[in-house]
Amino acid sequence: MLLKHFLPDEHVKSVLDITPNELKTRGIKGIITDLDNTLVEWDRPQAPPQLVTWFENMKKNHILVTIVSNNKENRVKSFSDPHKIPFIFRAKKPLGRAFHQAIKQMGINKEEAVVIGDQLLTDVFGGNRSGFHTILVVPVAQTDGIATKLNRFVERRILNWFRKKGMIQWED
Repeated sequence: MLLKHFLPDEHVKSVLDITPNELKTRGIKGIITDLDNTLVEWDRPQAPPQLVTWFENMKKNHILVTIVSNNKENRVKSFSDPHKIPFIFRAKKPLGRAFHQAIKQMGINKEEAVVIGDQLLTDVFGGNRSGFHTILVVPVAQTDGIATKLNRFVERRILNWFRKKGMIQWED
């Protein structure tokens, strides 16, 4: 069933709820994460202190992080460079190419990676279609760009369907 591709493997409130120990016990060596509304608000240029600490904690625990974003190079580069985090811009998610490029750059296989994002139609759908473990996070911003607003409308419909079928238990 096609809709199953939109069902994340996990749901957390924030990336900050994802710990290195939890990942390591599952054999995870790398994180492929979205940027806007997953790590920070889409209009926030820099990482807040608690996110910087999260990045450092992952690095200390030998968990690789790669940012995979549909945004433009200057946006992703200016966010990633201060933290020396590799990134892929204009990723064209939900297409799988950028996800596979990320694990190749990290030198791991897809069973050793998770895909984290705030959108069902790009992050979860793309990660699931490519065979990755997916983690949906609550968007960090209350506002979205125009294209994302349309996605959110469709997402709400899909999530409501999953809820009615008893396939998810969390609330928005």
